[in-house]
Amino acid sequence: MPRSPPLTIALLVLVSVAVCAVAAAAGAWYFHHKDPSALPLRPDQYLSMGWVAWDASWYKLIAEQGYSYTPGQQSPVAFFPLYPLAIRLFMQLGLSTYVAGIAVTLLCGPLAMVLFTRWACTRVDPATALQAGMLISLYPFAFYLYGVMYSDALFLLLVVSAFLLLEKGHLLPAVLLGALATAARPVAPAVVLGLLVRRLEWKRERGLRWNAGDLLPLLSAAGFICYLLYLREAFGAPFAFVETQGSPGWDQAPGWRTWLKLAWFQAVFFSGNNAEVVGRFITHALLTFLALGMVWPTARRLGWGYAVFTLAIVGLPALSTKDFMGMGRYLLSAFPLFLTFALLLRDRPRLRRGLLAVSAVGLVFLSAAFGMDRYIS
Repeated sequence: MPRSPPLTIALLVLVSVAVCAVAAAAGAWYFHHKDPSALPLRPDQYLSMGWVAWDASWYKLIAEQGYSYTPGQQSPVAFFPLYPLAIRLFMQLGLSTYVAGIAVTLLCGPLAMVLFTRWACTRVDPATALQAGMLISLYPFAFYLYGVMYSDALFLLLVVSAFLLLEKGHLLPAVLLGALATAARPVAPAVVLGLLVRRLEWKRERGLRWNAGDLLPLLSAAGFICYLLYLREAFGAPFAFVETQGSPGWDQAPGWRTWLKLAWFQAVFFSGNNAEVVGRFITHALLTFLALGMVWPTARRLGWGYAVFTLAIVGLPALSTKDFMGMGRYLLSAFPLFLTFALLLRDRPRLRRGLLAVSAVGLVFLSAAFGMDRYIS
């Protein structure tokens, strides 16, 4: 008897977690030993070092000390509260901050992949659902779901679970999970509109009348609104998380310079950057436009609810970034795209297998690069 798609993906993800952890640890070992005076560490310390670069320090700060805000300076208010709260909860078990953060990701990321595959099974046949699960599990930036101390795994688990419950007709639990998701990342319009449009579409597909209860997805904005109220009460600035993005070093204040991506053009064409840096900027830009180009195929194959969600979940960070950096990682949240991609590749098995092989190599390579403290996303 063949394994079910979710079980197959669970096994694939377990292998991916192990391989990516080894690759990241090897990268951390290499980075650590570039300093001749570096003291030797235990193997488990290299494993944790491999997953706690870059923004992990901000989450550590929030989990340990809470929020602060200084206008005109980089401040932790840029990072939404649910993930640091989850880290703090795990710290109550006696774990160090970094280990707690890795543990939250390790719990959420693999579970998100399994539930994604279950969600896909509600929309397509099992074989295509399995292919979609493989595409997202081996996506080169999926290592952010396999241990990195970032909020992506938690957010993805919540939104996938919300839409899975919605497909099964469980509206109120879906809304509650959606509200938690909007407390994890600043993309509330995507979650709210996606759940709302999909709910209305779901009822229409079954010949059911709309009623006032179908507007419950609007309450998914509660997590976002609660964070705004906290920022207003604590710092008198409900949109401090936006304002701090314009501080020196981040330089992503809303405005034409950011919206027109002038920093991207400068980095690619005028700054004299090496091929690696230029390639990184171009890759993130290409992935962004590829994702946006798949919104219409998503609407045709999966419905307008998922198309609206995808457009917003990709469009909001794409608009707010000055140079597209980070978009490769953000596309993990646009999970319907991976099912759309699987549908497009359903009759092209050779191309699909080739892409999966290249993606798997990229996944291991980027894990090692992240462990080496390279700026990946």
